[in-house]
Amino acid sequence: MSQDFFDQMQKGTAVILNEVQRKAVLQTEGPLLLLASPGSGKTTTIIMRIGYLIQQKKVPPARIKAVTFSRASATDMKERFKQFFPELPPVDFSTIHSLAFETVREQLYKERVDYQIIEGNTENGLHKKLILRKLFESVVSETMTDDQLEELMTYISFIKNKMIAQDEWPSVKCTVPKAVKILQRYEKFKQTGHHKLLLDFDDMLTMANDIFENEKELLMKYQSRYDYILTDESQDTSLVQHKIVEKLTREHGNLCVVADDDQSIYSWRGAEPSYLLDFKKAYPSAEVLFMEQNYRSSKEIVETANNFIKQNKKRYAKNMFTKNLSSKPIVFKKFSDYKLQVKYLVKEIRDEESLSDIAVLYRNNASSIALMNEFDRAGIPFFMKDADNRFFSHWVVGDILNFMRMTFTDKRPDILEKIHTKLNGYITKKQMMALKQIKNNESVFDNLLNHVPLKDYQVEKLKDNKDTFRQMKEMPPLHAIHVIRDRLGYEKALENMCERLGFRKEYLLGILNTLEEIAQDLETMEEFAARLKHLEEKLKTSKFKKDENAVTFSTFHSAKGLEFDKVYMIDLVDGVIPSSEDKKGDIEEAVRLFYVGMTRAKRHLELISYQQRDGAKTMESQFVSDVWNIMNPSKEIVIQGRELKEKTKPVEANPNAIFDMANLQKGMPVKHRVFGEGSIKSLSEETIRIQFSKQEKSLSIKMCLERGLLEPV
Repeated sequence: MSQDFFDQMQKGTAVILNEVQRKAVLQTEGPLLLLASPGSGKTTTIIMRIGYLIQQKKVPPARIKAVTFSRASATDMKERFKQFFPELPPVDFSTIHSLAFETVREQLYKERVDYQIIEGNTENGLHKKLILRKLFESVVSETMTDDQLEELMTYISFIKNKMIAQDEWPSVKCTVPKAVKILQRYEKFKQTGHHKLLLDFDDMLTMANDIFENEKELLMKYQSRYDYILTDESQDTSLVQHKIVEKLTREHGNLCVVADDDQSIYSWRGAEPSYLLDFKKAYPSAEVLFMEQNYRSSKEIVETANNFIKQNKKRYAKNMFTKNLSSKPIVFKKFSDYKLQVKYLVKEIRDEESLSDIAVLYRNNASSIALMNEFDRAGIPFFMKDADNRFFSHWVVGDILNFMRMTFTDKRPDILEKIHTKLNGYITKKQMMALKQIKNNESVFDNLLNHVPLKDYQVEKLKDNKDTFRQMKEMPPLHAIHVIRDRLGYEKALENMCERLGFRKEYLLGILNTLEEIAQDLETMEEFAARLKHLEEKLKTSKFKKDENAVTFSTFHSAKGLEFDKVYMIDLVDGVIPSSEDKKGDIEEAVRLFYVGMTRAKRHLELISYQQRDGAKTMESQFVSDVWNIMNPSKEIVIQGRELKEKTKPVEANPNAIFDMANLQKGMPVKHRVFGEGSIKSLSEETIRIQFSKQEKSLSIKMCLERGLLEPV
């Protein structure tokens, strides 16, 4: 019977399943964990499994529930199912949130409770973001930045999805001032601050879980509705989501969980990859199948990525492989300066015909602005996956534009008020209030000097400020930004704000550096303001170019599930990936993120780093070194740049190398093949920290020993 099904599907769809995929289709009863490596055909297997249940096991489609992580995945699966089984009635594909909302809606209707959703498209101006902004202002007495709002929302989501009790909220890290107090007020406001009960998307999950826990009748109704439940992308599923699914399948136990623990990259959002590793504890009778054959990528990419991910310890022991042909080795590019990487990409991609087969991937959204700027200038169309408009609305960008406005007229106290605390005239709030009362249409600096009581040290400073703004009037924007940063004291003011309010200095300076890149080659500040407006518009329209012939720009996170013929991974430097936060926390997640980036490529993969950014030296990401050493320890890397074109010498096998951990100890002087001499600071089972002359590095012990990278001094 099953062979007839597979033969019939092969005729109709030309799809031939491998042995493990067939097992996954036929293993319909009881719990199944299907671990699907990148490019292993999981969606095809899931659709075939559902079709098999309906056609061969005669299960009514309405008795099958398929739960996916995102709305896009649910839509994609619906379409794929329709293609494969056009004659069958539709199956219930939905997100876990929509399933939870259905439950909550039913219970609240029964209790006659009026409610309102405060996320997505809302009514009456009641939106989660607006509520949190107002609460922040009342608690902290300051205006909330977009970055703070984003962090606070992530913090709240994390707490809800991890089911963290209120007394443990302070233990969850958040740099937003008084985050715990704001969250407490937010929860209270949703319950009592409006004539309706207010619900956000996370509330739907926690409430649905509570309802299933306490309302046995409703739980039984949902349990009896479905005989087979399937969850996709389960490595992205949070603890509360797992608990909901667990309750739904408790009676029949027919649960198929499709996941890849090596692609779990959302722990900061509450995802629970450890749940997969403990799957047998929750479901002792579970079958575990490994879909390890990659149909997407070339032999070189698959073998290298497979070896790279093995440095992680908290994972199922898998061996991704492919029967695809060899293509070309992974390409390494190292530039002398950060700015050269984007110029190189423009040069490489400009003459390509099939732009939609190309992706440029990065860790942080901030990387996309420089890309946009150069690609737009070169006339290369691009599609921005999950376009993030926060750069153009960021207060640092607003500050710089206000500084520039002051060069055209220094008679407007309203402009000065926006930047007076970031100017080295040290104008106080009280002085600013006094200035605003003067309505003589004179220079704000003259009015301060002539009509407002000042401290002695302010007088010369304010005279200098007035003079500096006057000199800036005809300056090109790049020069003007330098003056704002230095002579007007803006950069120093930012540093003070970072110390006082916990902002990340590198991030804020990065925005200034990006503004300088945009200002490059522009002649006037008006052109600069127009350029920012143009790029903001480009960003908004780029998300509609998905189906056009355009290069895809995406973060590693957003690229998951996608594939491209050519992939360029950029900004691969220490501090970006892995970041300093990764090193303090779970570096394994950063390894998984890099692995996700690598496995998006079918045929061509380039890893791009640089030696310097904004005058400061950078170190290549340790992950790039890991990949290089996996491929070939004596591989040559060409350093691209204006001054630097020499090749590093191939490294011979080292007879003095250390291959046994027993020969390593704390305090011991060693020599690393790439980084030179240093001293061992600490050792663990996974990592070795070595202090070299210019920096301390955390390296994989396994890699160092297997590749013979260390020798005693």
